Amino acid sequence: MELVAIVVLAALIQYTVFGALVGRARMKYKVEAPAVSGDPIFERYYRVHMNTLESLVFFLPSIFIFATYISAEIAAGLGVVFIIGRQLYLHAYVKEPKSRELGFMLTFLPSVILALGGIAGAVMSYAG
Repeated sequence: MELVAIVVLAALIQYTVFGALVGRARMKYKVEAPAVSGDPIFERYYRVHMNTLESLVFFLPSIFIFATYISAEIAAGLGVVFIIGRQLYLHAYVKEPKSRELGFMLTFLPSVILALGGIAGAVMSYAG
Protein backbone atom coordinates (compact mmCIF):
# COMPACT_ATOMS: atom_id res chain seq x y z
CA MET A 1 0.00 0.00 0.00
CA GLU A 2 3.02 2.28 0.30
CA LEU A 3 3.10 2.80 -3.47
CA VAL A 4 -0.58 3.72 -3.45
CA ALA A 5 0.02 6.21 -0.64
CA ILE A 6 2.89 7.79 -2.59
CA VAL A 7 0.79 8.06 -5.77
CA VAL A 8 -2.21 9.48 -3.90
CA LEU A 9 -0.04 12.08 -2.21
CA ALA A 10 1.55 12.95 -5.56
CA ALA A 11 -1.94 13.46 -7.04
CA LEU A 12 -2.87 15.72 -4.14
CA ILE A 13 0.35 17.71 -4.49
CA GLN A 14 -0.38 18.07 -8.21
CA TYR A 15 -3.84 19.40 -7.35
CA THR A 16 -2.29 21.90 -4.94
CA VAL A 17 0.19 23.04 -7.60
CA PHE A 18 -2.72 23.50 -10.02
CA GLY A 19 -4.32 25.74 -7.39
CA ALA A 20 -1.13 27.77 -7.15
CA LEU A 21 -1.18 28.15 -10.94
CA VAL A 22 -4.71 29.55 -10.65
CA GLY A 23 -3.45 32.06 -8.09
CA ARG A 24 -0.56 33.06 -10.32
CA ALA A 25 -2.89 33.42 -13.32
CA ARG A 26 -5.27 35.48 -11.18
CA MET A 27 -2.47 37.98 -10.52
CA LYS A 28 -1.03 37.89 -14.04
CA TYR A 29 -4.38 38.44 -15.77
CA LYS A 30 -5.72 40.77 -13.06
CA VAL A 31 -8.79 38.74 -12.10
CA GLU A 32 -9.59 39.89 -8.59
CA ALA A 33 -11.14 37.49 -6.10
CA PRO A 34 -13.86 36.36 -5.81
CA ALA A 35 -14.31 36.61 -9.60
CA VAL A 36 -13.72 33.40 -11.54
CA SER A 37 -14.07 34.90 -14.99
CA GLY A 38 -12.60 37.76 -16.93
CA ASP A 39 -9.57 36.57 -18.86
CA PRO A 40 -9.87 33.41 -20.99
CA ILE A 41 -6.45 32.07 -19.97
CA PHE A 42 -7.21 32.55 -16.28
CA GLU A 43 -10.53 30.79 -16.81
CA ARG A 44 -8.72 27.82 -18.39
CA TYR A 45 -6.41 27.42 -15.39
CA TYR A 46 -9.40 27.72 -13.09
CA ARG A 47 -11.36 25.08 -15.02
CA VAL A 48 -8.42 22.66 -14.99
CA HIS A 49 -8.18 23.07 -11.21
CA MET A 50 -11.91 22.54 -10.69
CA ASN A 51 -12.03 19.62 -13.13
CA THR A 52 -9.14 18.02 -11.28
CA LEU A 53 -11.06 18.34 -8.02
CA GLU A 54 -14.06 16.70 -9.67
CA SER A 55 -11.83 13.88 -10.96
CA LEU A 56 -10.22 13.31 -7.57
CA VAL A 57 -13.63 12.64 -6.00
CA PHE A 58 -13.94 9.54 -8.21
CA PHE A 59 -10.25 8.59 -8.33
CA LEU A 60 -9.34 8.62 -4.64
CA PRO A 61 -11.81 6.10 -3.23
CA SER A 62 -11.44 3.96 -6.36
CA ILE A 63 -7.67 3.62 -6.04
CA PHE A 64 -7.90 2.60 -2.38
CA ILE A 65 -10.69 0.07 -2.96
CA PHE A 66 -8.92 -1.45 -5.99
CA ALA A 67 -5.66 -1.64 -4.03
CA THR A 68 -7.41 -3.36 -1.13
CA TYR A 69 -9.25 -6.02 -3.15
CA ILE A 70 -7.21 -6.46 -6.35
CA SER A 71 -3.62 -5.19 -6.32
CA ALA A 72 -1.82 -2.25 -4.77
CA GLU A 73 0.88 -2.34 -7.46
CA ILE A 74 -1.60 -2.21 -10.34
CA ALA A 75 -3.56 0.50 -8.52
CA ALA A 76 -0.40 2.57 -8.13
CA GLY A 77 0.44 2.12 -11.82
CA LEU A 78 -3.02 3.26 -12.86
CA GLY A 79 -2.64 6.17 -10.45
CA VAL A 80 0.55 7.24 -12.21
CA VAL A 81 -1.33 7.20 -15.51
CA PHE A 82 -4.00 9.40 -13.87
CA ILE A 83 -1.34 11.92 -12.76
CA ILE A 84 0.26 11.99 -16.21
CA GLY A 85 -3.19 12.45 -17.73
CA ARG A 86 -3.91 15.40 -15.46
CA GLN A 87 -0.61 17.03 -16.45
CA LEU A 88 -1.33 16.55 -20.15
CA TYR A 89 -4.85 17.86 -19.58
CA LEU A 90 -3.48 21.02 -17.95
CA HIS A 91 -1.09 21.81 -20.79
CA ALA A 92 -3.56 20.99 -23.55
CA TYR A 93 -6.51 22.81 -21.97
CA VAL A 94 -4.57 26.00 -21.28
CA LYS A 95 -3.19 26.01 -24.83
CA GLU A 96 -6.42 25.04 -26.61
CA PRO A 97 -9.38 23.54 -24.70
CA LYS A 98 -10.51 21.46 -27.68
CA SER A 99 -7.19 19.54 -27.55
CA ARG A 100 -7.76 18.09 -24.07
CA GLU A 101 -8.99 14.63 -25.16
CA LEU A 102 -5.80 12.63 -24.49
CA GLY A 103 -5.37 14.10 -21.02
CA PHE A 104 -9.03 13.50 -20.28
CA MET A 105 -8.90 9.87 -21.39
CA LEU A 106 -5.71 9.22 -19.40
CA THR A 107 -7.57 10.56 -16.36
CA PHE A 108 -10.96 8.97 -16.92
CA LEU A 109 -10.00 5.47 -18.05
CA PRO A 110 -7.72 4.64 -15.09
CA SER A 111 -10.42 5.88 -12.71
CA VAL A 112 -13.07 3.70 -14.37
CA ILE A 113 -10.76 0.67 -14.30
CA LEU A 114 -10.03 1.29 -10.63
CA ALA A 115 -13.72 1.68 -9.78
CA LEU A 116 -14.94 -1.34 -11.74
CA GLY A 117 -12.06 -3.50 -10.57
CA GLY A 118 -12.57 -2.36 -7.01
CA ILE A 119 -16.26 -3.16 -6.99
CA ALA A 120 -15.65 -6.54 -8.63
CA GLY A 121 -12.97 -7.35 -6.08
CA ALA A 122 -15.16 -6.29 -3.17
CA VAL A 123 -18.11 -8.33 -4.44
CA MET A 124 -15.92 -11.41 -5.00
CA SER A 125 -14.41 -11.03 -1.54
CA TYR A 126 -17.86 -10.68 0.03
CA ALA A 127 -19.19 -13.70 -1.89
CA GLY A 128 -16.34 -15.66 -0.47
